[in-house]
Amino acid sequence: MLSATTLATRPDFSITAVTCQDDHARWSEAEMREDYRVVLVRRGRFRRRATGAAADIDATMAYVGVPNEEEHFAHPAGGDDCTSISLTPTLWHVVAGDVGRLATQSVYVDARLDLTHRRLLATARTGDIDYALTEELLGLLATTAGQVVPGPAPLGAQVPGSETALVAAARQAITEGHPASNGLLPLAEVLGVSPYRLSRSFSRELGVSVTRYRNRVRIGRALDRLEEGESSLSALAADLGFADQAHLCRTMRQYLGRTPTALRRLLAPPIP
Repeated sequence: MLSATTLATRPDFSITAVTCQDDHARWSEAEMREDYRVVLVRRGRFRRRATGAAADIDATMAYVGVPNEEEHFAHPAGGDDCTSISLTPTLWHVVAGDVGRLATQSVYVDARLDLTHRRLLATARTGDIDYALTEELLGLLATTAGQVVPGPAPLGAQVPGSETALVAAARQAITEGHPASNGLLPLAEVLGVSPYRLSRSFSRELGVSVTRYRNRVRIGRALDRLEEGESSLSALAADLGFADQAHLCRTMRQYLGRTPTALRRLLAPPIP
């Protein structure tokens, strides 16, 4: 028995929590998919066979699946819980380059990658898919691609150019509300760089992530509106691009230690 819950989805990727309760040592019928996949185990283990090779997949060993390959699965130890990250070919090529064949499909999950996986799942619960989750995803994919791609992976490569100018252009797009600034991936595309390079450049140039910078701008706008007497937190959240009112409240409490309601009272003119 297989069940799946979508944790986050965007045109370029989706992240799904998969639970399998099968218990069989025999190989399943062949399965074929058209996407690239990174699959990491959270509990249990299973076996996978592709391109004639079998591998044991558990919390210490993940795998990368490629389009149009035959896969067979076996579950000799009972069920398992996994995270399946599906990527379009376009996003995979941004991550891994135009490689014709992977050096391997197996990925060793060391303690750092395990923590990155857990952070990805935690971030998926925040509702900030387009920045916070995407930054965590890019970090996970950079590590993964580094193991399976022959030679340096594009995400980890140093690209010549001025980080100062790149960050300045990104800041301008975010502060001016350019439509592409609604997400890290479209913003990087407009600026003509990889999303990983954009993310790393912010951290090196400003000492904060692009997610934190974008939240700083949104919180400033929220404070402006609250200072002006904004009464609808749901409208405020929608206007500023938060997932919902709860996401707005969590973010403001995280950064300022107060809820929007408390901040509105704090910013209200004093009664003479």
